Amino acid sequence: MGALDSLPESWKSRKTADAVMAPSAILLAGAGAAAGILGGLAVLPVVGIAAVAWLVRVATLMPRQPAGQRIDPMSISDPWRGFVRDALDAQRRYRKAVSAANPGPLRDKLIEIGQRIDAGVGECWRIARRADALVDAIGNLDVAGARKDLEAAKQDARTKTQQGTVEALQAQVDTADRLIDVAQDAQDRIKLLNARLDEAVARAVELSIKAEDVGELGGLGGQVDDLVSEMESLRVSLDEAGGTVQAAGAGS
Repeated sequence: MGALDSLPESWKSRKTADAVMAPSAILLAGAGAAAGILGGLAVLPVVGIAAVAWLVRVATLMPRQPAGQRIDPMSISDPWRGFVRDALDAQRRYRKAVSAANPGPLRDKLIEIGQRIDAGVGECWRIARRADALVDAIGNLDVAGARKDLEAAKQDARTKTQQGTVEALQAQVDTADRLIDVAQDAQDRIKLLNARLDEAVARAVELSIKAEDVGELGGLGGQVDDLVSEMESLRVSLDEAGGTVQAAGAGS
């Protein structure tokens, strides 16, 4: 394995190359060397000063992971924890396949697709967190108590005020039922999307070994893009459900 293979995937990019060859880094290294020479240092210390100056500047230019992207499956409950673990496992298998591919256009394309795989894993994490919070919030709505109160109110709904109570309780129960349906739908959809992510990774592993032309990866790229778009759509629906459950909690 070469030195490049040991680097994180996020560093194997044009941005990393630009950082290494940045004029400012080279100029800073030269300035460090000049300072050392003027200070009367020997050749080896001068080279060391130049190298340190260059490394410091390159470090400031290197691509960084976005803030707030730490994924911690243990911070959420099952089944959502299991879905995130599955997605992370697929991500690891994909990265392993990319690292095993020969350098060239094919590998470059796999790395590009890998960025969308990473986006999909991030969306899976956000979906799982929102769904976990939604289920927890539904539990705090006391749906069983609302159903019991509704049945009791129906038995004694003779006045207009009493009928209004029935309508309010019915609306609360209906909202809870819709949220329960959203949570169940989210579980079913994320299970399907994770299965499709596994399928895409398996396809990538196959292509990293067999493909001879970068054009053969076109279908895989489109497949992953569609997958990530569906994950984003699911996450948005959960965001909307989260707003609903907050309103329901405030009104209860």
